[in-house]
Amino acid sequence: MNKLQKTFSDRNELIDYVATLSPWLTDRSVSHHRGGVEEAEIRLDNIDPEGYVRSRNFLNGKITYLSPYIRHGILTLDRVRKTALSKIDKPAKIEKFIQELAWRDFWQRKYYEDSNCIWFDIEPYKTGFSKDDYADELPDDIAHGETGVACIDQFIHTLLDSGYMHNHTRMYVAAYVIHWRQIKWQAGARWFLHHLIDGDAASNNLSWQWIASTFSNKPYIFNLENVRKYANKEINTCSHDNQVLDASYETLSKKLFPNMQSQP
Repeated sequence: MNKLQKTFSDRNELIDYVATLSPWLTDRSVSHHRGGVEEAEIRLDNIDPEGYVRSRNFLNGKITYLSPYIRHGILTLDRVRKTALSKIDKPAKIEKFIQELAWRDFWQRKYYEDSNCIWFDIEPYKTGFSKDDYADELPDDIAHGETGVACIDQFIHTLLDSGYMHNHTRMYVAAYVIHWRQIKWQAGARWFLHHLIDGDAASNNLSWQWIASTFSNKPYIFNLENVRKYANKEINTCSHDNQVLDASYETLSKKLFPNMQSQP
């Protein structure tokens, strides 16, 4: 077997070389996220853990973008934790930051404990539907970001173009796939793992199960008002272009989970 080339004159040469290793790929688009130890070190040095805690749910918040480097073993959770703690005087200030690292560690431990939980429902759906009521395959309109729901399509195109999504938009898209379109979470999880540069089976799949309610006590849903609260101005949150999302939580719950309403 030939050894892989490790040094390149510039990024374009690297991209061309990687393309030769995957001749079956017709899409030559490249994520703007850069890999490697040097880039990981720069991003780690520049994290703002207090800013993250204050703004992490906002799409233009102080996100670290460290997940690809953690996923591929360039950075460890412990090193990220120690770096974050070195930047503040009181650990309590960044409790939520540390919790997010702990969640990632928990997903991995859960996977190690029982690898079957990654692809099989840990618990039944708590939506008033059985798993057989959900479709097995992801429709093409979702896969290509052509659902007709403007903000969802924008989030999907970000995934397709960059290989990355803000965690909040991952939740929005997952909820749309499972609850609005009634598709099994496994189909969405496979789709995400195919595109995400930080795609980690444990974190990804168990998060999908949390949205679905097969690993939580209730399904996660959202509405257009919530998207407007956290989105930046580039996201289309016009009511006319997002009609299926534009309702109160009570109204959406009745529409999405009608069987729950009839239970005593």
